[in-house]
Amino acid sequence: MPRFAANLSMLYPEHGFLDRFAAAAADGFDAVEYLFPYAFAAADIAQRLKDHGLTQALFNAPPGDWDGGERGIACLPGRQAEFQQGFLEKALPYARTLGCRRVHVVAGLAPAGVERGQLRDIYCANLAWAAAQAAPEGIDVLIEPINPRDMPGFFLNRQDEAHAVVRDVGAANLKVQYDWYHAQIVEGDLAMKLHQYLPTGQVGHIQIAGVPERHEPDTGEINHPWLFRLLDELGYDGFVGCEYRPRNPGPGGTSAGLAWLRRWRENAGRA
Repeated sequence: MPRFAANLSMLYPEHGFLDRFAAAAADGFDAVEYLFPYAFAAADIAQRLKDHGLTQALFNAPPGDWDGGERGIACLPGRQAEFQQGFLEKALPYARTLGCRRVHVVAGLAPAGVERGQLRDIYCANLAWAAAQAAPEGIDVLIEPINPRDMPGFFLNRQDEAHAVVRDVGAANLKVQYDWYHAQIVEGDLAMKLHQYLPTGQVGHIQIAGVPERHEPDTGEINHPWLFRLLDELGYDGFVGCEYRPRNPGPGGTSAGLAWLRRWRENAGRA
């Protein structure tokens, strides 16, 4: 059965961030993920993980000025030193303290007037450097294609592009986040991509949400239970991050919306 991780940047919005760990554990999640931990002391987050028996599945490396509209800096010219500083001084120390084995490096928005080939060269060089820093600590560096509807101008949009980057960089600990929500919007054919990419070992994490509204995965056009069964058949043993916006964002809305997860567990237990 897939191991599900609650995305605390989206789920349980009625709670403060540090209180979301208890809420996720109470709903039976084994793990958590989120965008960024840096507004909170790593030791405080680690204590919440320990108190509630949770695994830290994933978080993002520093993305530049997120509040100012930046969406990563890994492909941006002239930002290499900033990227390296953020990865060394923030991402890796937090990963150590939290026992996290996956750090997502956000590519960034492609700047106007710069050739794509130049951006890709910078991106690959930054990823090769980050993977080399992370490898001795047993940490995977992840990259994620994101659909241009939610994030116009994002550098990386397709799974084949991401896997080509991983192959070109050639680092064993550089892997791809396969987010079914983004992939369905951009290219579809989700099951065949599982057959194609899972055997390569290049898929480091999976994320889910209903399409098109990005709500619970029991709504929309993706047959999530069928794909969960396929994950089991193909032997995927990583985490599945629940990165969606609850239909009801009010108190108790996240928990009420987890009927899909309770049904899946009940059915899996009877299998």
